[in-house]
Amino acid sequence: MAQENVARKYIVILGGSYGGVSTAHYLLKHVVSQLPNRKSYQVILVSSSTQAMCRPACPRALISDDMFPQEKLFVDIQEMFEGYPKGSFRFIHGAATELNHTNRTVSVVPATSHTETYKLDYHALAIATGASTPSPLHGLNRDAHSLRTSWIEFRKALPTARSIVIAGGGPAGIETAGELGEYLNGRKGGSLSPKVSITVVTASSKILPALRTSIAEKAEDYLAAVGVTIIKNARVKSVAPVDAGTYSSLTSEATVTLGNGKTLDADLYIPATGTTPNTKFINESLLAEDGRVKTNPKTLRADKAGPRVYAIGDVANYSRPAIHHIFEAVPVLCTNLKRDLLHASDTRKLSSLAYGNGDRMFKEDMRESQIVPIGKGKGVGAAVGWKLPSYSVWLIKGRDYWLWTTGPLWSGKHWLKER
Repeated sequence: MAQENVARKYIVILGGSYGGVSTAHYLLKHVVSQLPNRKSYQVILVSSSTQAMCRPACPRALISDDMFPQEKLFVDIQEMFEGYPKGSFRFIHGAATELNHTNRTVSVVPATSHTETYKLDYHALAIATGASTPSPLHGLNRDAHSLRTSWIEFRKALPTARSIVIAGGGPAGIETAGELGEYLNGRKGGSLSPKVSITVVTASSKILPALRTSIAEKAEDYLAAVGVTIIKNARVKSVAPVDAGTYSSLTSEATVTLGNGKTLDADLYIPATGTTPNTKFINESLLAEDGRVKTNPKTLRADKAGPRVYAIGDVANYSRPAIHHIFEAVPVLCTNLKRDLLHASDTRKLSSLAYGNGDRMFKEDMRESQIVPIGKGKGVGAAVGWKLPSYSVWLIKGRDYWLWTTGPLWSGKHWLKER
């Protein structure tokens, strides 16, 4: 096992998506530059993928590369950090395999090696490893190459599919159903028989449970117009084969058995029932019951993990998983980490901190906020408690699934000003 040189103070960030990349940029722009002996610090970003991507776009992107400019959908992480002073940033393409919070080390297996392991001694740590989707079509569960490979396999099977079953009535399942329905059946209204039968199964009494009933019902209308059927109050009891819709049997035919005994035959089966936090490398004592990192809901510190350890994004339990919550959390995490770093270097430096002597506090916005496109032209949603018309859903998200926002985010321009 190779041991990293500990002469420098490493601020290690695990995860190369929204939370990890944003935290790295903010620290480099507004934290490290204000620390005493700033050249002694290095921000290290560890990611299993060399590329970041606009994950919300997956429901449409999985259909064809023509849906989005691929050079905008996927970006090289290292290139986004080339403008920082030499030695201030390092990227490691690999996966964390063990967090030893007692000895303050993270073991990392590089993507290029299955035998060598890096042991990083961290001065500070931000856990931003996100969560994995049940379907390999919906995110960077492994890396960009694996995601693209899954899309290619799915696209080859799509032209001959006559029945598709999607398990899950949340945004991922509903958006995927809408995109596939519009692409395969067109938006012809409920009077015509769809070319492809698309069925969404949800255990809830309505789809999109985070939204009010009237909005969910409007989504059902839009889905019906593209040939999508909704089965409510029905939990998927079993799927045969058991690995249908996963990496090993992504496009296999499947028989879906529901809790009420009804069976559905599917040429393609897509599981879209929530996510699983990427925390297998973390000691169970640091995890909440749902598998996410126990995180102080106000300071974003993982208090039980020792000093200067934080968690952000879908891997942490301080809020409901949502990208807009990550944007609100990044300045809080980085401000509090700056206080911690100043305290560790010299307690007298605390008086110079612009935000005063107290921690900065995160407060989750509990107002109804969720935007769900239904194909390219329709959609439903609400923002901070206000119901949005379909046109606004298209304007904000439906036209390109937030791709218009990711350029400044990945490059760090979004974080030019300290917030």
